[in-house]
Parts: sequence; structure tokens; C-alpha cells
Amino acid sequence: MFDSSDKEYLVTLFEHAPISLWEQDFSQIKRLFDELREAGVKSLDAHLLMHPEFIDHCMGQIRVLEVNHKTLSLLKANSKEQLLANLDKVLRDGMRHHFRDELRALWNGDLSWSGEGVNYTLAGEPLDILLDWRILPEFEKNWEKVLVTFQDISARKQAERRLYNLFEASPISLWEEDYSAIKDFFNLLRSQGVTDLQSYLNEHPDTVKHCTKLIKVLNVNRRTLDLFGAASKEHLLSNLDQIFRDEMEHHFAKELIDLWNGVLMYEREGVNYSLSGDPINILLNFRIMPGHENDFGWAMVSIQDITARKKAEEYLHYLGTHDVMTGLFNRGFFEETIQRLEFSRKDPVSIIILDLNYLKKTNDELGHQAGDKLIRRAAEVLTAAFNNGQIAARIGGDEFAVILPRTDETEAADYLKQIQALIDINNKYYRDPILSVSLGTATGQPGMNMEKIIQLADNAMYNSKAEHHRRRRDD
Repeated sequence: MFDSSDKEYLVTLFEHAPISLWEQDFSQIKRLFDELREAGVKSLDAHLLMHPEFIDHCMGQIRVLEVNHKTLSLLKANSKEQLLANLDKVLRDGMRHHFRDELRALWNGDLSWSGEGVNYTLAGEPLDILLDWRILPEFEKNWEKVLVTFQDISARKQAERRLYNLFEASPISLWEEDYSAIKDFFNLLRSQGVTDLQSYLNEHPDTVKHCTKLIKVLNVNRRTLDLFGAASKEHLLSNLDQIFRDEMEHHFAKELIDLWNGVLMYEREGVNYSLSGDPINILLNFRIMPGHENDFGWAMVSIQDITARKKAEEYLHYLGTHDVMTGLFNRGFFEETIQRLEFSRKDPVSIIILDLNYLKKTNDELGHQAGDKLIRRAAEVLTAAFNNGQIAARIGGDEFAVILPRTDETEAADYLKQIQALIDINNKYYRDPILSVSLGTATGQPGMNMEKIIQLADNAMYNSKAEHHRRRRDD
């Protein structure tokens, strides 16, 4: 038993404790619960669903027996009497939500509970608190003595809200992810003797898809939903296979190899897809967050939409490599390709040179618009005649060239016939002036440089042009 000095000491500890302490009486809540059970109530949740006012009724049954000095300062009360007379101003609104959880714990026979909530000072200021209570020993049957502690966590909650708002309102897509299952998988592979993940993935390509299923998405922000056209986070997370597909598997394989080798942050470009199926060029930044280097339990991924930038880059590249009037490659790209072939070509390679006939006459008699139309019609013919891997370019005002890798003399001659056939078809669909061209081709022999091949093709074209004009005079 405690003597008077012990009791006085305990009272002093209670009064001057550095956290808010309350001595409360829950016996009337115990009485209400007993009445419910006697009435046949088996589920408190079902009863609360039918009678939500029961929560407020129970809150009103709590008796506060004592509070300490820290409680008064925390709640801005001048005295215990003032505080106890105004408990309805303190225990309201935000408390109702967590009090439901407290009632569940009491109904289930728990002797203690801890949770976060909101109380209010007597000045009306909200106060984020961490609340703990425990039914004291010897009072487990009647709940007459319950020790309650309040800790002010307002500063922490404010910081959490700031961080949440920064995350949620970020102008780029942010993902919080859990890679711990991938870390566990890596540990398993290492225990089995795997030392080179790249070799393992080459032998087991399905591993990449398996690892994608091990990632747990913890949260995404508002920008992510907007970027991918998702109505909600649930909508997004249930359709991730529509977003991360096709070439992203290749990027993810590189990501796995980086993680395996201890690279915990990196940046890459790639392509994702919106939920409507539109491709999105992205810049992805990935990092394992500090403190989780050993378990991969928290990873932050940011995704920036660089579609507009990529389109601008592609357009600038197009302008730098293509002739604007015809859409064919330009002379600069033609010459760069010739230089590359000079050092890396495999014979045979053939060159076709094409020159428009009567362009000057057309310009003089019908105007430059008619001449430009002839140039574009010649480009239409070359576009129809050649596909990827064959370079058709406009290399002068009325001069065109075609590079034909892995093409011998016979195949090159067949292309000349094809071009002429397409010109004949073209002339059936256009009114005057007639599209007429002179063609020449040459095929490289082993050891012959590309400039020599071009010169031979050019000579052949001029011979063709001379023959064409001779026949015109003879006619």
C-alpha cells in the first residue's frame, strides 16, 4: 500500500508531467455497452450504422476526474474548473471520427488504445494530438479509472500536410513506390549463385515481366492522373498495364540491372501511354529514397511529359535532313550518307541520278508555280518507288539522287524501269506540263569510292538527257 508521502509524490508526478494527462471515468460507456449486449446487439458497427447518434451519446458519458497543468496550458485554460466546464468546446468535431475507433476497441475488450485526432483549445484553435488511453489495473471490469495522455503533434502534422501538398500539387507526375519485393527477389537470385543479372535476363526473359508485378505503387499525385487521363487513383492503378507497355519493358530491364549493380538513382527517356492509348514521351527520374538503400522499401519516381519537346526536336531534325518543298531528304543528308557508306559500305551499292527535263521552259512559259509543281511530282514518283533503307534526295533545283545499298546493276536497271512506269502513270493523272526526266545509274565495284560511283551515274544521266534531246530533234 502507498503511504501519504507516496501518494503526494504520485500526485506531484501527475501534476507536473511534461505531457497532458487526464484521469477519466468510462463506466457509463460500460453500462451502455452492457445494455446493448443484453438487448441482443452483436455488432457495434451495425448498431452505429443504424444509430450514429450513439457516438455522441457515448462522448457525453465520459467523466473527467482530473487533469494536470500541462493539459491546462495545452488547451489554453486558466483553471481546471474552466476547462471542465467547457469540455464540449474541446472534445468536438475532429474527435468524433477517432472516438468511433475508441468505441470499437472498448467493445472488443481492448484495455488500451492509441490514435491521432483533433481537439480544440478554449480559444477555438484546432490541435492535432496523439491520444493514448489505458484502463488502469483493478478497473478492467467497470472502467472507472482510465489514464489518458494527449501529445501535441500539430507541428509534425503541419509538416506532413506541407509535404503532402507539395507532393499532390507538384506540376510533374510523382509516384511513391515500394521495391522491397524486387530486393527480396535479388537476394534470392544471389543465394542461388547468380552474379550477372544481364546474363540471367538473357536466359530468362520473362523475369522482367515478373519483376514489374513485384512493384507496389503506394501513391500518385494529381498531375499523374491528369497526365494519363485517369478518373481516380484506383482507375489508374488498375490499368497500369495499359500505361507501361511495349518499349518500356526494355527500359525496365535496364532499371533492374542498375539496381542490381547498386545504382539507386538514374534518369531516362522513354514512352508511356495514356489510358486513351495516346503515346507520351517522358523523362523518368528514379531514386531509392534515403534510409531505404538496403530494403528498397521507398522509391520516388518523377515523370515529366516531354512530348512537345520531342516533337520540336523531331521537327528540327526533319528540317535539317529534308527538303521542305518535296519532303525528300536534302543534299546535306545525302552527302552525310555518302560519307558513312564510304567507310562502312558493303558492295554492291548503286546510285541513281535523276534530272527534270524542260524545267526552265516550264518556268519561263507557265511560271515558277508550274515548275515547282513538276518538282513535287517528281518527288511523288520517287517516294512511291523507294522505301526504307533507300535514300531518295533532292540534291539541286531540278536534280535528284537515290542511294541503293546492296543493289547490283540488274536491280538498279529494274528501278529505272519502275521510275519510268510511275512517271507514265503520274502523267495520266495530271494535266500539262508533262513530267519528263533523264535517268542515269551506276553500281560500285569493290575498291571504287562513292564519289566515283556518283560521277558515273551523273555521266549516265547526261548521256540519257542528250539522247532524249536528240530524239526530240529527230522527231
